[in-house]
Amino acid sequence: MGSGTEVIDVLIIGAGAAGLFCGARAAERGLSVQVVDHAKKPAEKVRISGGGRCNFTNLHTEPSRFISENPYFAKSALARYTPADFLDHLRARDITWREKKLGQLFCDEKSTRVIRMLLDDLETAGGELRLGVRVGAVEARDDGYAIETSQGRQFARNVVIATGGLSIPKMGATGYAYDVARAFGHRIVTPRPALVPFTLSGRLKETAAALSGVACDARIATADGTEFDEAILFTHRGLSGPAVLQASSYWKEGEPVTVNLAPNAHDHLQTEKENHPNHSLARALEATLPARLVGALPDLLIEDGPDAADLTRRLGDIRNARLSKIDHALTGWTLRPAGTEGWRTAEVTTGGVSVDDISSRTMESKRAAGLYFIGECVDVTGWLGGYNFQWAWASAAAAAEALGA
Repeated sequence: MGSGTEVIDVLIIGAGAAGLFCGARAAERGLSVQVVDHAKKPAEKVRISGGGRCNFTNLHTEPSRFISENPYFAKSALARYTPADFLDHLRARDITWREKKLGQLFCDEKSTRVIRMLLDDLETAGGELRLGVRVGAVEARDDGYAIETSQGRQFARNVVIATGGLSIPKMGATGYAYDVARAFGHRIVTPRPALVPFTLSGRLKETAAALSGVACDARIATADGTEFDEAILFTHRGLSGPAVLQASSYWKEGEPVTVNLAPNAHDHLQTEKENHPNHSLARALEATLPARLVGALPDLLIEDGPDAADLTRRLGDIRNARLSKIDHALTGWTLRPAGTEGWRTAEVTTGGVSVDDISSRTMESKRAAGLYFIGECVDVTGWLGGYNFQWAWASAAAAAEALGA
């Protein structure tokens, strides 16, 4: 690289959760580290996560809750840096948290407290953060890499790509990681928006728009049999809510999804008929579903669903065979989303840099020594609820440990 040229040990491209965490841990191992990003502010996804409280991990983290062409790839990193390890990290910095539901942990303070921790860790360890730096081509040299930047050429013995995926482009998301990976012979698993609302079309879209803001607990299943039991939310464009966001990560264009609007409908309706035969079907359904949703069921569930006359009819006057058909319609509402809201609102990206040529233990490229890929840019995508942050911490820790070895 020429005598007199400064060569740092590690250049990390991307100042998000994974990049900053990796930078601090690598610098703690005595390495010279720079973290660069084209954005003006670091860790914007951390800032907006969890409604501004940062859902930073999940107590139920396990490999089965991550999507990848190789479902075993994430196992090593996740086992070596666990949610308990990150909690110890927070505890040492006097950051407190609480569990909201389903193992989801949120900060008691605003998410900016976690960002401050990441920045302080990097600075304390001796790492450097440079923002507003556009990064171009990464070129392999005999003893490292030359990286084109808007502030001139940078030389580093190791390069870590932590630039995330394509979700939320207004925050500066780009396909830079994929470009670098391709340049070094890596395959890219087609990126798709994930944890994203579904859009509907035609009559269903009109009905959903009329129900905008209505939510209920439901079970949603994708074509491959993956199921989630959480809330769904009707929107002006279609369907959202935790269950829908989860299902979107598994959904493929053109496939149907099945929504169980009332998992206990059969037993409930039969019991109501026996105990309250003079109650209307609508009144019975409103015990488990929002009234606005019950009123819209004739438009929502065309096949075998309750019509307007059914809703006003006395339960005692409805034959059991008809109640069974209504129950089937409620528990097996099958629809084909028109699509999703896309990258604009997707929380994460599925797909990315194939794990075929990345070490599951170190996150280092098998095609280029000293080149690492961590975080969302890798073909590892977690469920909703803190799993993707845990992957950021775990993959970053794995890379930092290898860099400092």
